Amino acid sequence: MKIELIPAIDIINGQCVRLTKGDYDQKTVYGKPLDMALEFERIGFERLHVVDLDGAKSKHIVNDGVLKEITSQTRLTVDFGGGIKTDEDLEKAFASGAAMVTVGSIAVTEPERFMGWLEKYGAEKMILGADVRHGKISINGWKEDSAEDLLPFLKKYIDAGVKNVLCTEISKDGTLAGPAIDLYQRMMEAYPELHLIASGGVSSIADIEALDAAGIPAVVFGKAIYEGKIDLKELKVRSER
Repeated sequence: MKIELIPAIDIINGQCVRLTKGDYDQKTVYGKPLDMALEFERIGFERLHVVDLDGAKSKHIVNDGVLKEITSQTRLTVDFGGGIKTDEDLEKAFASGAAMVTVGSIAVTEPERFMGWLEKYGAEKMILGADVRHGKISINGWKEDSAEDLLPFLKKYIDAGVKNVLCTEISKDGTLAGPAIDLYQRMMEAYPELHLIASGGVSSIADIEALDAAGIPAVVFGKAIYEGKIDLKELKVRSER
C-alpha cells in the first residue's frame, strides 16, 4: 500500500474517546491517550492525528497538556487540531510539540487570519480541515454548517499554497459504514496535487485498501481500531508489501 496510515486519538476530559457523527452525546471512552500513542508507536506507526474535542467545543485549546505528554514520550509525528482560534492557540500547539496543526473553522470565519498563519508558518505545518455535511463546510466542532461549498473553498486555499487537506464526511464519522470514496475521488480529480487525508467511516483494512486503490494519499482512522475492527499489526504488515 502507498497510502499514508494515520491513527487518531480524540480527547475529552483527558481521555481517549470516539463520537458518532460528531455528537458529544454519543461518546465512548477508550482509556488514556498516552497509552494508545505508545501502542501505535510500538507497532511501528509514525504519524498520529490528535483532536482536542473539548477545545473544538470551547473554541480554544484545552488539552495541550495531553498533547505535550504524547509528544514528549513518543517519537510520533503528531498533527493536532481542535479549538485553534487565535495566534496564542496556534503557538501553544506548536510549543506542546505538534509538528502540524489542523485548522478548519478559522479558515471559514477568519480567512485573512488563516492566510497569515499559512504565510508565517508555511504550508508544510498547516493542514486545512474541510469537514463536510450535505456538501457544505461544517465548523465549530461540527455544530454549525457554513455557506461554503467544498470545492470552491478548497480552491481558494490551494491557490494560496495549501498542500494538506483533512476531509471528514461527517455523516460517515464514527459509523464504521465505510469511507466516502466517491467524494475523495472528486476532490483528487479536481486537485490532483493535493495531499488529501481521508477521514470518517473506515471500518476495516479492506476500506483502507479501497482508498489506496482509489489513489487517496492518506487516511485517518480511529473507531475501527478501538472497536477491534482493524488489527493494527496486520495492517502494518500489509502496508509494507
